[in-house]
Amino acid sequence: MKLVNLGENHSLLNSYIAGIRDKVVQKDRMRFRTNLHRIGEIFAYEISKTLDYSTKDVRTPLGTAAVDTFDNKVVIASILRAGLPLHEGMLSFFENADNAFLAAYRKYDAADKFHINTEYCTSPELSGKTLILADTLVATGSSIMLAYERLVEDGGEPDYTHIVCPIVSADAVVALKKALPSKATLWTAGIDEELTSHCFVVPGLGDAGDLAFGEKV
Repeated sequence: MKLVNLGENHSLLNSYIAGIRDKVVQKDRMRFRTNLHRIGEIFAYEISKTLDYSTKDVRTPLGTAAVDTFDNKVVIASILRAGLPLHEGMLSFFENADNAFLAAYRKYDAADKFHINTEYCTSPELSGKTLILADTLVATGSSIMLAYERLVEDGGEPDYTHIVCPIVSADAVVALKKALPSKATLWTAGIDEELTSHCFVVPGLGDAGDLAFGEKV
């Protein structure tokens, strides 16, 4: 698996990453969602540079123009709820992409230990396509790994997989490198070194789902 950290480069992306981390800015849910939407657009643009292109003739009112456009069939998948604003940002660029959605969440036991529970999943055929799987904050990598396995089980194995995680822990990077196929790229903008005993990322950004859509019961 290849790793690309866009946060290492000076760009406007870092301003939006700062916005989703900032506890004052986070109080404005619409701004939080908008920042994630913008981040999704930037990741989509960067991923578009890696796709396969060919030249097509486009008829204009005055003649014909030769334009290079990508040939890949793209599927965007996100983990509910936190991945939705990110998903919408990428979909605004890959406007004709198919879409997949999964529900994955932590389920705690009496000893305060947790496992990742996956339930709802809807996916198109993935075989021969380019899969973009997105989640806003990744702590252990377990949700991404289980989501990928479920998507492949339901839709077949994609030709190539892009994992989009704006904030990811260093532990998750190691785990994903071991678990994901070689034909995959992990895209991030921030790798956080600390993971608490309860598997919370520090400095992280908090619960992205709650910040975007309100606290759950």
